[in-house]
Amino acid sequence: MLPWSGLWVDVLSALVGTFLVANFLLLNTAVAGPWAKRKITAAFTDRISVNRMGPAGILTIPADAVRLLSKEQIIPEGVDRPAWDMGPILIPFSALLGFAVIPMGSGIQVADPEVGIAFAFAASSIASLGLIMMGYASNNKYSLMGGLRAVASNIAYEIPLVVTGVSVILFTGSLRTSTIVAEQAQPLVTLWGVSIPQWFAFVNPFAFALFTVANLAEVGRNPFDIPEAPTELVAGYQTEYSSAYFVLIYLGEFIHIFLGGAIAATLFLGGPAGPGPAALGIVWFTAKIWAFYLFTQWARSAIPRLRVDQFIEIGWKGMLVLSFANLVLTAVIVGVLA
Repeated sequence: MLPWSGLWVDVLSALVGTFLVANFLLLNTAVAGPWAKRKITAAFTDRISVNRMGPAGILTIPADAVRLLSKEQIIPEGVDRPAWDMGPILIPFSALLGFAVIPMGSGIQVADPEVGIAFAFAASSIASLGLIMMGYASNNKYSLMGGLRAVASNIAYEIPLVVTGVSVILFTGSLRTSTIVAEQAQPLVTLWGVSIPQWFAFVNPFAFALFTVANLAEVGRNPFDIPEAPTELVAGYQTEYSSAYFVLIYLGEFIHIFLGGAIAATLFLGGPAGPGPAALGIVWFTAKIWAFYLFTQWARSAIPRLRVDQFIEIGWKGMLVLSFANLVLTAVIVGVLA
């Protein structure tokens, strides 16, 4: 909080907060994408990863940034240029926008509207527009198929994702993210003098499992990476992109993984809550989103890709039914407790 007040001070505070949050996310993404992804995959598959540039290969990060951004931007013939240009921009924009309402601990939260968690879901879904724009505008049949699969994927799994999130709202009675986190600070049970917090992952582990699986599909990691499917679609919606646009696409992809982890942490894992003083909130929040990132990389290395018909069938006939069953059961429990 600044010692002054007024419209311009509020605007300045918002801009400074947004700048700090965005750079925090970009720093995490820079580590996760060019370096950690390779190290984790190599560990799972018993291979040697990047180790030539800097300690443990960490200088691969700036080297890859220079390499990718210095490549020629190739624009295929026949592309729909406005849509082709806008698609890669929408993906990181939507993920960064979703983080605006996520409480990160130590008072770090850009905004706290009454519809906070609904805003996060809505902002995340903007990425679907970018995917279909890239697929349609690329004048490439593989890109078009990838874009259509991406939209089918998001519709099939975003509904169970949101419905499962609503089951948490029934407990809290509020969409405000700070209220959802505060509700989980209450003790659930005390054993041998140790209080276990009322995290909704403990209260309703079935909902947490459903949300985690739907979230995995939403960020496009195995077994749900069918929109990119290198064995079938070359690279799907991103086939015709290179240079800076390629960087934007991958940047958005990794920020979306962290956003998925942030929403899961906010709804089910107490947000930035953890042992120790409140000042460590940002540390616990970072650990939780990285735990989700590590889970996605494990799934990428360990689980084979589903066929497209299996993919859609699991979403509509499995996840959707289970998410509504969980919602009804949660409503009954909340009604009885009330």
